[in-house]
Amino acid sequence: MSSTSPEEPDNSLVSRLVSRRRMLLLGGAAGAVALGGAGAVASAADRNTTGAGTLDSVKAAASASSACMSLTTEQIEGPYYIDYELFRKNVVEDRTGIPLLLVLRVVDSETCRPLRDSAIEIWHCDASGVYSGYTRIGNGGGGGTPPGPPPSGTPTTPPDGPGGPGGGGGHATPTDDLTWLRGIQMTDHQGFVTFRTVFPGWYTGRSVHVHTKVHTGGSRTSEGYTGGRTCHTGQFYFPEEPVEAVADTAPYSANTVTRVTLDQDAIYPGTGTQGGLLKLVYDKRHIERGVIGSITMAVDPSATNDGGGAPGGGPAPTPSPSA
Repeated sequence: MSSTSPEEPDNSLVSRLVSRRRMLLLGGAAGAVALGGAGAVASAADRNTTGAGTLDSVKAAASASSACMSLTTEQIEGPYYIDYELFRKNVVEDRTGIPLLLVLRVVDSETCRPLRDSAIEIWHCDASGVYSGYTRIGNGGGGGTPPGPPPSGTPTTPPDGPGGPGGGGGHATPTDDLTWLRGIQMTDHQGFVTFRTVFPGWYTGRSVHVHTKVHTGGSRTSEGYTGGRTCHTGQFYFPEEPVEAVADTAPYSANTVTRVTLDQDAIYPGTGTQGGLLKLVYDKRHIERGVIGSITMAVDPSATNDGGGAPGGGPAPTPSPSA
């Protein structure tokens, strides 16, 4: 893949790492979703969320701000990061859930200028609280049922930590080669990327969140994103009102793990946008139609922040976070 090659196909059921047959085996009943179904889910947020011009309005509002922003808070990477570097806008694959369109922008915290040709990466759990690559662990290591039959091969055991296996921010050993709800994109001339995904669920010890990394100083090559540095590692959070509405909607209502609220989360720093709190646009009467979430991150493009170390943030929940 060259730097000028097209993106990997949106809604690729397998991406470049897994065969369709293996994905269906690992994904169980959810993996049997028709090929066109996930694509329809992924684009529904654009079509259904308060009108066709909403996305343009969200971008215009983000671009209009000329004031310099406070440096966005660095947070831990967590145990479920895998550097697949799958260049794609649509990360849904076979996952079901409420459509979520993430509109992300990154600017230089000193100059306030957009960081073009940088890379923004995201990963998060599905509606049941399970991460691709870690389906044997279940809901974040704190229990729960992995989707479908267990993967074939020799199981691996993640490190122990607070909140169960894989907790405390240490990296867990992947248990399968699934790739859903993971992706990376290069920013445009205004510093924007847009991801089509589904609203995340929750798992033991954490509020609903999305992980992110911002990479600068490198370039896209056939090997992925090469050179440069990870200048920011963070997490995005969701206001409590829409999360409550989502929790009452299928398939999220089948998640029996006790949900940690935003105020209880030990990693969210409680500082609003600076701490990763998304601005959401959705129909309050019909949240199932889709949500647009947006945020501008202010980073130091010359820094290196790989997400290691202890989190800094808000009050400790019970139980402790799994990151």
